[in-house]
Amino acid sequence: MKKIIVIVDDEKDLNELMRSYLEKEGYEVHSYFTFEEAYRHIDDKVDLWLLDIMLDERSGFDLFEAIKMRNRDVPVVFISARDKEFDRIIGLEKGSDDYITKPFNMKEVVLRINNIIRRFYREENTKVMVDGYTIDETQRKISSPGVKEEVILTTKEFEMLMLFIHNRGMAFSREDILAKIWGEDYFGSDRVVDDTLRRLRKKMPDLSIHTLYGFGYRLD
Repeated sequence: MKKIIVIVDDEKDLNELMRSYLEKEGYEVHSYFTFEEAYRHIDDKVDLWLLDIMLDERSGFDLFEAIKMRNRDVPVVFISARDKEFDRIIGLEKGSDDYITKPFNMKEVVLRINNIIRRFYREENTKVMVDGYTIDETQRKISSPGVKEEVILTTKEFEMLMLFIHNRGMAFSREDILAKIWGEDYFGSDRVVDDTLRRLRKKMPDLSIHTLYGFGYRLD
């Protein structure tokens, strides 16, 4: 089941940009532009809130307090155009799970959201079945019917595997994979993606990862 993310930001273009990126990651996303609009949905099932601090006549801090009165455990991330240490400290002191300052890199935002979602909800689905393999994401164990030996992957091989599994059916370019697994600051050839995938395919030959020539890869 898709995780539900709510974005509350009165900058329409930025709101829609964040929504587009997060939907491509496989999330169900709801966008609101005012405090009152978001407040009407405060009792909806939500897995993560993204709150702008500056909202019309009310603040994201006010909305945060209302959200936490309903569900103290739901993760909340503040976003703000004000690069002030005071705001960041207030946000973290109130119990937010992250604080992102505009302007920001959307790929970095998506990675941070993914990490928070995995941290909060990892216990719900620790095991997944893919192409005959059973993967325990928490313990990082992989088994296959009829095979006694456990499949042993390196850290990058496992991260690549989980990237495809969490986004099954989505096509990734080599650049996307580099940014998500090796990070935006990685300097080196994108051949590292091909080499890592080659080893992954050798260790898990039944995986239905398809090469999209001239672009990248996709798990079907």
